[in-house]
Amino acid sequence: MSLIRWDPFRNVSPLREAMNRLFEESFVPSPRAWRWSTESGLPVLADMVESDENIVISADLPGLKPEDVDISITDSTLTIKGEYKTEEEGERGDVHFKERRYGAFRRSFTLPTTVDTDATEAEFEDGVLTVTLPKTEETKPKQIEVKVRS
Repeated sequence: MSLIRWDPFRNVSPLREAMNRLFEESFVPSPRAWRWSTESGLPVLADMVESDENIVISADLPGLKPEDVDISITDSTLTIKGEYKTEEEGERGDVHFKERRYGAFRRSFTLPTTVDTDATEAEFEDGVLTVTLPKTEETKPKQIEVKVRS
């Protein structure tokens, strides 16, 4: 049996690295944090709300026009695709930084229930895409009357 010298700071380094990652990702958005949302790393922020009648998906797509967005439904997956165009580089001077997005994006949503694809509607207003997906009759909740025996 060999003796191992105890080092009280041996486990501090991984903790320090974890804390650094936590603070970096909390205050400085990194592409790694956005990877879940799109294939290209561009964030597409969205909300999905389900009621008794519909599923409504609202996605923030600032700067796009309705003709720049493609929506498709396959089985139980809704996919939103589009592309942000870059501005033409001209005689603008020295560029110190560029934070505006450009490039193609694709975001898919797994729908929690069966929807009527023929009655689906999409609206685009003020950079927000709203897709309303009516549920099929089979999946809507039904009220069952309770009878009393006498």
